[in-house]
Formats: sequence, C-alpha cells, structure tokens
Amino acid sequence: MGRQICINSRHALRSHIVQQTTLLHLLSSAGLWFSRMRQRKQQKKATCESHGQDSSYFIGWQEYERNAYHEFTNPNGIIQMGLAENQLSFDLLESWLARNPEAATFKENGVSNFRELALFQDYNGLPALKNALAKFMSQIRQNKVSFDASQLVLAAGATSANEILMFCLAEPGEGFLLPTPYYPGFDRDLQWRTGVEIIPIHCTSSNDFKITRDALDDALRRAKEQEIAVKGILITNPSNPLGRTISAEELETLMDYVAKEGIHLVSDEIYSGSVFNSPDFVSALEVAKGRDNVSGRVHIVYSLSKDLGLPGFRVGAIYSPNEVVVAAATKMSSFGLVSSHTQHLLSKMLSDEEFTRSYLAENKKRIRERHDALVAGLRCAGIHCLESNAALYCWVDMRHLLYSNTFEGEMELWTVILHEVGLNVSPGSSCHCGEPGWFRICFANMSLETLNLAISRIEKMVGRRRIALLEDPLPPSKRPQIEGRRIYVN
Repeated sequence: MGRQICINSRHALRSHIVQQTTLLHLLSSAGLWFSRMRQRKQQKKATCESHGQDSSYFIGWQEYERNAYHEFTNPNGIIQMGLAENQLSFDLLESWLARNPEAATFKENGVSNFRELALFQDYNGLPALKNALAKFMSQIRQNKVSFDASQLVLAAGATSANEILMFCLAEPGEGFLLPTPYYPGFDRDLQWRTGVEIIPIHCTSSNDFKITRDALDDALRRAKEQEIAVKGILITNPSNPLGRTISAEELETLMDYVAKEGIHLVSDEIYSGSVFNSPDFVSALEVAKGRDNVSGRVHIVYSLSKDLGLPGFRVGAIYSPNEVVVAAATKMSSFGLVSSHTQHLLSKMLSDEEFTRSYLAENKKRIRERHDALVAGLRCAGIHCLESNAALYCWVDMRHLLYSNTFEGEMELWTVILHEVGLNVSPGSSCHCGEPGWFRICFANMSLETLNLAISRIEKMVGRRRIALLEDPLPPSKRPQIEGRRIYVN
C-alpha cells in the first residue's frame, strides 16, 4: 500500500513538473513573441521614412555643420541660409533683461522664488504666462481678435503643438491637406509619430502659389482615390516658405471649404508678428468670427521662436475654442512641457506692453531692411524673388539657372550652391514644390556682412552658370547621383 502511494506520488510529481515546465515554456515563448513584436514595432518606427531626415533640407544642414562658415577660422566655409532664425533683435531683448534683472534671477519683488519655480508645476502652465501670451497674441493682431487664456495650451514649441493637434484631430491613416510648397519639417512634425497622411494641395507660380477652390477639390479627389479620410487643412500664415501673408480671400475660400466638408482648419501663425509690409496680417480666427458653420473647428498654433527669436526656449501654444480639443491637448502637453523658469521669465517680459509694442515695431523694421538687402542683391545678380511681406526668408526663382527643367536639374544646381558656392539653401523639392527651380533663402540669422558675402558668392556663381549654359548644358551623364537619398516631390 505504501509502495503504491509512493509510486502515485512520483507520478503526480513528474506530471506536475511536466506541467510546470510546459507552462514556463509557453510563458517564455509568449514573452519572446511579445518581445519580438515590440522590437519589430520599434524598428518600424526607427526606420520609418516619414521622419524626413533624408530630405535635402536636412542633408544641407548636415553639410553645413561639417564645414560651417566663420569669418576668421573658416572664411571659405558654408554659410547657413537654410535656417529661419531671427538674430536681428537680440540687443532689444538683452536691454530689457538688463533693466529687469529679477525676471531671470529667481526673484519676485526682491524675494527669492527659486523653490516655488523648482517644484513640479501643473501641466496647465503658469497662469501669468498664459494671460500675458494671450494679450501679446491679441496685440500682434491689432486687437482685432481676442484670446481667452483658458483656451490656450502651452507646448514645447510649435513642433510639439502641431503634433499634438494631429493626435487630437485625426487617427492614423487619416489625412490633412497642406498647400504646397510647405515647410519641410512638417513631414516629421505632422506624420512621423501620429501616422497621419499629408495630402498636398498643389499650388503653382501661375498665380503666385495662391490657394484656390480648384486646387482644394483636386487634393480632396486624390485623397478619396487613396481611400484617405480627410480630417482637416493645415496652413502656415504667413506662409513658410513663400514669405507672404495669406489673403482674406484665400482664408474665406478655406472657411467655406471647412464648412462644406465638415473638417478642421489648423492655422500655424508663428510669423504673425513678423509682417513688415502690406497687406496686413489677417488671422484665421478673424475670418472665422461670427461663422457658426466653422465653430469649434478653427485652431491656431503660435510660438515665440520667430517673432521674439527664442527657438531655444521651446515655447509654443495651441489656441482652440473647442473645449474637447483643449482638454485633450492639455493632457498630451505633459509629454513636452515648458520649464517653469522659462515661463516665469517670459510672463514678465510679455506683460511689459510698452516693451512689446516698441520691440515689435523695431523688429519689423529690421526684418524689412534685411529682406530688402537680399532682394536687391539677388536682383543685381539677375535673380528674382516672389513678392513677399513677412517672415525671415525669400522664395527665390532660379529656374533660368537650371541645366534642365527637371527636379534632377534642381538637385544639380542645389549641389553646386552647397558644395561649390558654399551656401546652404533649401531647394523647392524639399518643400514639395511642384515646379523645379525654386529655393528658400533665409536672411535673418546672420550679420549684414555675412549676407553681403553670400550675395557676392551668388553673383559669381550666376556669372559662371550663364557662360556654361551658353556653351553647353550639362549632359545627363555628368549630373550628380542621388541614389539612396529620397528627394520629396509630389
């Protein structure tokens, strides 16, 4: 009897061990499967081409960083003209800081507020900054539009703000319409992590790249053919890269389309305080005012990177009259907060309305002077620009300098400008322009002396180019090879 019990116990033990071993094996296999699936997903995101890093826009930056121009240490280096950065009015900001040292030194009325700022802040943002930013945005728009601070969501720059809106307004695989040419970084900002599709609205030089109803209809038709549900339209106003304000007529066309299709409009207005010539800037909110058929579907993106020249501070904002969007965006902003010290400093600066008024006026004057210097210099070299009245760059027409009226011809010219002339400019194809030969050239991120040197280099290049074009256009066999580098053309 005892022997039988012992045998049964051994059988039971063996059975238990087998079961446990099988279970451990299954768990291990399942863990390995999940690990592999997670790794594949990570690899897919890591290798996803929608980031746009292999665009000529970013490649030019890489080449500049390898051989950056310096007046004394590298006078033959590459001059950075692909960076839309405002370095013209730092002295005005520094003067304000000198007059208001407490703002940057952790003090409030002579008493340290270091501990208060060092502790965790609610991701709603400091009320002082949101109130000051709302007033500043209204001031830029000549108080034709008022902003409610409770409908502002702070984010780590416009990049973060635009991505948050894509997460809020569209599901992966759904689309947004964007007029071409558009800022190359949108390939990364709008779709890389969100999975949102960009459908270009093809605009042409025949009408100075204005947005038309026909172009909108064409974009929507192509989206339907690809079975992409369109959730909205995103514009930059003033335009990047065109450097012009979008007209009230174009905005009315967009509002009509938003109402008809029941979609959203996102207006990226980060250059709204950098309009230096007529016509005046018109915000999308101004046109939407009183139109119940677009209520809750017009959203604004803003930042202090361009108008104040503070891209390193990473201060952006979403403004939306839609409570659901504000609530969702506020939650998502926790992944990209603005530091409390930065918020404190800027709340003080933007609350000084006398300073902001004088700053905006002087900054616009300086941008206009630098813009005019570039346009005049290029004109002397036989190069013309699209007429512009805003932002920190010009949309430059070099079609007459192409060896062939193709995007290969554009890339050949861009390669010459980058490596032989020593200028990093942004080719139109990186901005999804449908016509080869257009380039975006920035002018506010360098001294006037450096700008004049860049213009001098362009003049010499044009002279050599004209002679070569008269003698013999470059044969196809000598055009640069661009295999392995995706050039974005739609």
